[in-house]
Amino acid sequence: MAVNNVTRFLDSQKAPYTVFELPRKKLGGEETAHLLNALPEIVFKSIVILRKGPGKPILAVVPGNTEVNLKKLAASVGEKKVSPATQREAEKITRLQAGGISPLALINRGFEIVIHRSVQEFEVVHISGGELGVNLLLSSSDLVDLTRAKVADIS
Repeated sequence: MAVNNVTRFLDSQKAPYTVFELPRKKLGGEETAHLLNALPEIVFKSIVILRKGPGKPILAVVPGNTEVNLKKLAASVGEKKVSPATQREAEKITRLQAGGISPLALINRGFEIVIHRSVQEFEVVHISGGELGVNLLLSSSDLVDLTRAKVADIS
């Protein structure tokens, strides 16, 4: 089983989770869902978003079979305009590899985390485990609570 800062954090919070090991490469949301034999709706992906002006970067967390609606996301965080970070920018800001960016790895790292409202429709969801090839299944309410995320319609 993979042990990293994310799993240690979940252990410290006594939050139950299951680790799934996947190929150590960047996978899309639907490809990840297929490998996990899970519905794409419960396999969430993380997208780093930049504000046009000063302020914290945003981590948008959406189901693997959807895309972030930048206008809805901007409105949810009180901005007029936001834009997705390039892969290089995302990796530099998060210090994580694309495909391994996890909202749980970015707690207390200066990100505003916004999770798609559909997270409330499911008991459990899959998210990246903070490194390539590591995926976690955990309670959707634990994900929202532990990340102190805003829940909004962002797709």
